[in-house]
Amino acid sequence: MPFTANRDYKASPRIVASAKGMYYYDQQGRGILDGTAGLWCVPAGHSHPKIVEAVQQAIATLDYAPAFQMGHPAAFEFAEQLIEYTGHKFGQVFYTNSGSEAVDTAMKMVLAYHRARGEAQRTRFIGRERAYHGVGFGGMSVGGLPANRKQFGPLLQGVDYLRHTALPENRFSKGLPEHGAELADDLERLIQLHDVSTIAAVIVEPVSGSAGVILPPAGYLQRLRQLCDQHGILLIFDEVITGFGRLTTPFASDYFGVTPDLMTTAKGLTNGVVPMGAVFSHPKIYQTLTDSPAGIEFFHGYTYSGHPLACAAGLATLQVFKEEGILHHAAGMASYWESALHSLKGLPHVTDIRNLGLIGAIELETVPGKPGARAMAVYKKAFAEGVLIRTTGDIIALSPPLILDKSHIDVLFAKLHDILSHPESF
Repeated sequence: MPFTANRDYKASPRIVASAKGMYYYDQQGRGILDGTAGLWCVPAGHSHPKIVEAVQQAIATLDYAPAFQMGHPAAFEFAEQLIEYTGHKFGQVFYTNSGSEAVDTAMKMVLAYHRARGEAQRTRFIGRERAYHGVGFGGMSVGGLPANRKQFGPLLQGVDYLRHTALPENRFSKGLPEHGAELADDLERLIQLHDVSTIAAVIVEPVSGSAGVILPPAGYLQRLRQLCDQHGILLIFDEVITGFGRLTTPFASDYFGVTPDLMTTAKGLTNGVVPMGAVFSHPKIYQTLTDSPAGIEFFHGYTYSGHPLACAAGLATLQVFKEEGILHHAAGMASYWESALHSLKGLPHVTDIRNLGLIGAIELETVPGKPGARAMAVYKKAFAEGVLIRTTGDIIALSPPLILDKSHIDVLFAKLHDILSHPESF
């Protein structure tokens, strides 16, 4: 099983059999409040009837269509609506099947772009410590989580890393942390080390999710954008978790007022119903790649790029967001969410709490010699008591469906308060 302690799981399996709205249900029909939107990917809630109906109709109409040298109406309609959803900040959409594939696709676009401009020597990527960019070899290479890399050899060469922004002086910040914007100037140091003429792109998550909700200090992303513009370096935002409302705006780029050259998405793109990813690109990238002799301009793609069922799910998801005011509702819950989350400050072993939009993290003191054990014990106890959370190391990460109301927030944090107040049980 993926990212699972398989032997431990086999000893005590956790099975969900159905889902609706804010809840999963096990095989006995017991409700489990979803505090993580699955894996960050169900912003509109589970089994939304409009999305279900759209996929049912799609499979009865067009079960599959190749994306090579042909297309189908829903793929183009969805791309047009996605560009509109970004406020026309991007020009084109390239479909993939996951966030991992979206990252590797964006990296290939970067290399092809620089080569087409006569700067083929720009091949170096700058990632960031504690970053997660999926499980493809490109994404693993620019990612900065050691456990995700150590089994798989040297990965891609020509990669370096900015320092992460998890600073002790920002502990228990509400919203954006105050300290650390100057860490963006790490890019200047790496430019001096490697020579700017070799650097192709910087890739960052606006908010690092898998590392445990690491937030950018105020002004940090704006400074990165400024430096990339100054030196002709492309900027990629990995918005696989932050896209589609997680910060109460369409994308994190909207929240921060920073537009990257490329943006990777997945998860909430289809409300998690059908696997799909997408890369949004600035018009200059498409124009550069297509300013070439007749023929295939970009030798890349997937069998299931723009799959009809995924496009149907995505179109229905955008419709639900618009008709039901999902973003407006999420924004209305953010303050209550923040207050409830930070009410856990002072409980045993809680060493930090972080939040932004409808994301939250509770960092726990590590048991000596047993990293991750304390958070995993909380995860198991919470699941047994009807609440789904997520852990990464000794950090509890929370990212509920955006349709939650105050009663769901009350249940989630009352349960966590009770569990964390009795450390003898974990």
